Amino acid sequence: MMSTTNSALTANSVAPKNNTPARNHSERFTNKVLHQFGGMVAGDIQVTDYQRQLIQGYFIMIDRALKTAEENRVRKNENNKDKTYNVNLPATWENVNLADLALDVMYYARMGLDMMQDNHLFPIPYRNKKTDKYDVTLMEGYNGIQYIAENYAIDKPRAVVIELVHSTDVFTPLKRNLRRSVESYEFEITDAFNRGGIIGGFGYVSYDDPAKNKLIVMTMEDIEKRKPPHASPEFWGGKTKRWENGKQVDVAADGWFEEMCQKTLKREVYSAKHMPRDPKKVVASEQYLKMREARIAETKAQAEANIYANVIDIDTEPVGEQPPMSENGTAGLEAPTLPEEGAQTSLPGGDAPPRF
Repeated sequence: MMSTTNSALTANSVAPKNNTPARNHSERFTNKVLHQFGGMVAGDIQVTDYQRQLIQGYFIMIDRALKTAEENRVRKNENNKDKTYNVNLPATWENVNLADLALDVMYYARMGLDMMQDNHLFPIPYRNKKTDKYDVTLMEGYNGIQYIAENYAIDKPRAVVIELVHSTDVFTPLKRNLRRSVESYEFEITDAFNRGGIIGGFGYVSYDDPAKNKLIVMTMEDIEKRKPPHASPEFWGGKTKRWENGKQVDVAADGWFEEMCQKTLKREVYSAKHMPRDPKKVVASEQYLKMREARIAETKAQAEANIYANVIDIDTEPVGEQPPMSENGTAGLEAPTLPEEGAQTSLPGGDAPPRF
C-alpha cells in the first residue's frame, strides 16, 4: 500500500499555473478534475499516486467515448432526411459538464475502480437538453460491482459461487429452517456436453461464520426482467437488421446469451442488496451519494437500454412529432457495442488537444 505521506498530493499542489509542453492531456485532465473538485469541497484533497494513475486512465477511456460519440453524431446528421432531428452540439470536451464528472471521477478513483480493466467502469456520454451540455455517466460494470462488494462489504465474503442452471442439471436449494442452521444447496451436472437450455441460476456466498452463508436464486424470468427492454441482438441473440445490397434485411444473430445471463446473475449476487456496503469504508459524502443517485435515476432507463451506446439524448418534455425509432429503441442511435468485446480505438492525442 502506498504511503500517504510520500504519494499524497493536494488539489492546490497538483494544479501548477505554468503549462509545460511535456504535460500530456491526461495529466492536464487530472489537474483540472482536482481543481474542479477542490472548489466544491472544503479542505485540501488528498490524492495518492495510484489514484492519479486511475484518473489519467479515466481520461483515455472518456476521450475515446467522446470521439466515437462525435463520429456517430456527424454520421447521423448526414443520414437524417429531416434535419430538424440533427444534433448540432459537438461531442467534445469543451461541451462536457465537467463539474459533475469531477465528482464521479474522484468518487470512483477513491474506490479504486480501474476503467482500463475489463468491465470495471464504463463512460456513457449523453446530451442533456436541459443544460445543452454532454453529461458523462460512469456506470459500474459487473467486475466493478464485484470489486466494490469484495472490498467494501460490511461482511467480506470468504468465497462466492455463481452458476447457471440448465434443463438437464439437478439443483436443490437448501434454505435455512428450524432443522438447518446453514443455507446450502446441491448441484449436479448430469450431462456436461448437452446441458440443455438455461432455466435460471444461483449464487452462493459463504462467510467465515457459516450461519451468515446466503443462497441467491434467480429464475429465468428474473434474469429476463433485468434484460434491457431494447437489448442488442448482437449480444442477447435474436433478429437484427443489416444492410445488404442497399436494403435492410432481417438476419439471425446468435449473440452471447449465456454470457449475458452470467453477467446479469453476477450483478445481482454482488449487488448491495445481498452484500451491504460498509458506509465507513465508502469514501463519499451522503450529499454526493444522494445527488449521484438522483442523477443516475434520471438517465438509467435509457442508459441501461443503450448502456454502451455513444450518445443518449435526455428530453423530459418531448414536443411535437418524434423521429423514427432505431433498432435499439432510441431516436437516431445505433445499436450499442460492448466495450469488452475487444474493439480497439486509437489513443487520444491524434487530433487537436482537448482544452480544459
